[in-house]
Amino acid sequence: MAVEVKQLAIPMGDGVLLRGELWQPAGRGRWPGLLMRQPYGHRLASTVVYAHPSWYAQQGYLVFVQDVRGCGESEGEFQGFSQEISDGSSSLLALRSHPLCNGRVGSYGFSYQGLTQLLGNPADAMAPAMTGWNQRLHLASEGGAHFYANNLAWGLQLAAEQCRRSNKNDQWNAIRASLQGGDFLVNGLELLRQVNPGNPVLAWFNRNPLAAESWQEQAPDPAVLRLPLLLPQGWHDPYLRGGLDIWKLSKQAGGNPLLRIGPWSHLSWDRRVGSVDQGPHACGGVDEWQLAFFDQHLRDRLPPKEAVPCLVFDLLAKVWQQRHPARPSNQTWGLSSGGLAASRSDEGELLANHQGRGIVYWVHDPWRAAPGCGGHLGADAGIQERGAIDGRADVVCFTGAPVKEPLELWGAPQLTVVVAADQAGFDLCASLAVVRKQGAEVLVLSTGILRQLGEHCLHLAPRQVQLQPLLATLQPGEQLRLCIAAAAWPQVSVNRGDGHWAPGPVGPEHLSIRLEMQLEGSGLELKAMG
Repeated sequence: MAVEVKQLAIPMGDGVLLRGELWQPAGRGRWPGLLMRQPYGHRLASTVVYAHPSWYAQQGYLVFVQDVRGCGESEGEFQGFSQEISDGSSSLLALRSHPLCNGRVGSYGFSYQGLTQLLGNPADAMAPAMTGWNQRLHLASEGGAHFYANNLAWGLQLAAEQCRRSNKNDQWNAIRASLQGGDFLVNGLELLRQVNPGNPVLAWFNRNPLAAESWQEQAPDPAVLRLPLLLPQGWHDPYLRGGLDIWKLSKQAGGNPLLRIGPWSHLSWDRRVGSVDQGPHACGGVDEWQLAFFDQHLRDRLPPKEAVPCLVFDLLAKVWQQRHPARPSNQTWGLSSGGLAASRSDEGELLANHQGRGIVYWVHDPWRAAPGCGGHLGADAGIQERGAIDGRADVVCFTGAPVKEPLELWGAPQLTVVVAADQAGFDLCASLAVVRKQGAEVLVLSTGILRQLGEHCLHLAPRQVQLQPLLATLQPGEQLRLCIAAAAWPQVSVNRGDGHWAPGPVGPEHLSIRLEMQLEGSGLELKAMG
């Protein structure tokens, strides 16, 4: 079916014009509208993860992809999320009243364009993917530590767009070179301060994630959360916790959100997953989900089959399953070692349904900080091989016995460890992995981070690390491994050890840190998600 595209400019209350492209179905008529608002240039239309808007137009939707204020071809000054309440409301009303729209409007988009859907006047049905509403807890940090490499790269991308608009080509080239060469990990924060001091990501880095009072947060209106919601998420996405919290708030408000969690990272959604027969709950990909969702709520079409409230993809069995986020599998593990769990990757034990025992000491050296690997926090997000990292003497490993029958891990892993350090700050960076082929293959399934700062670090106390939720089924002969390090560079910046919170690269002020972990009272368990 042929479609037509036209340029559309919508005036805001202050006279600023926000521009974009309007994709119109073939033929005459009035159609339900779909709105996406993004800061990356409307021609991209988030096609890194979604079908092109022309596909949705071919299905009978009037699709408007808009540049937000101060980005792409829109006028004004970009100020981050604070501008989207008013601008989003005005844009939605304009599309709803467009002569080609029948007055019913849905919205879709992920990340930035996911959160914009929850700000201001809502659409009739929304599909905010891979996003959250709390900037401190969902978007900027986790466990008290800033997302470093990923958010720094995103901030520089936003800054480059402002340089392009201002014809500051030298600064644009400097940003591009820093990102391509990896130098941004060292000079990126200073580069942001120089070229784009008003950058919203820089504002995040200037706030302490452990000081909630310095962040202004406002939960979505319960009336918004009661509207039809489709929540596509990814196991390896750093904003999954935000999506789960949206799901939880919607349920508490009386809504019936649809939750879909696939084996995806933030920018990599395998289109094949879900489009082939993968178990009794196999379903289409994200675009097919969205089409069925909008057809039901904007066109009053019954779905081909009853929608399952929560569908999740098993990372190891590679099939879709129906699960309830509040009903995790009931498993606990203790940690045991004779003291060599850091020196030998095969010495520490992960004991199912048993208490742990022993003491482990290890030393974090900032000069050669332990690297992050896979999981959900970095650019290499996903299931990655980490066997070589486990061989480091600053990584503590606990490995379970080979399972005798399939073992399903479902829920949010919570690690409790009794730890003290000899400095006023330390990090606990945990990974959960599956060990295959008698240790020849170690694949990351889930990761988590906890940052501790202050004099309390000097005293033994239980500390809790929340790992990324997961669904993964181990097969007979496979083993579960828990790994703990004191760094995950560059996924998060390295803890200085002196109680200082601000992020940045390693410098001469960084201290070596000796850690003591008492294993009696330490353990791992699976908790409810969201």
